[in-house]
Amino acid sequence: MTTYSSPEVTLKADASTVFSKISNLENLRTMLDKVSPDKIPADKRQMFDNIKITADSIEVPGGPMGSLIFRVVEKRPPELIKLNGEGIPIAMSLAMHVKPEGETESKARVDIEIDIPVMLKPMVGGQIQKMANQFGEVLGAIPFA
Repeated sequence: MTTYSSPEVTLKADASTVFSKISNLENLRTMLDKVSPDKIPADKRQMFDNIKITADSIEVPGGPMGSLIFRVVEKRPPELIKLNGEGIPIAMSLAMHVKPEGETESKARVDIEIDIPVMLKPMVGGQIQKMANQFGEVLGAIPFA
């Protein structure tokens, strides 16, 4: 397994608030709808608007390869929410790490773990890193208050 991590982002809410909001993934839709349009690149806006969310899963449009579905498999309040990829031919997980940073802020990072053959890493590694960075950016843009 290879891990691709987003840069750490600062969230304007304490870790418990962040965890309680994102541990039920349905809350993400309301929060995502509040993200300022200028925070989402124009070429990603349609994909962003077509994300499907249930209480325990996120379905992200994947273009010609089909959608990526992530389902919650682990929760550790207030620091971790882990989702596994479904319907894809390789093992893949997405983890959102949250750590307290004072009483009114927290830090967050998104990790994507994926089991790809060594010879394919140079071809797809950059895209997976970009995806991790985008998840991190979106998490950082969510107004938790």
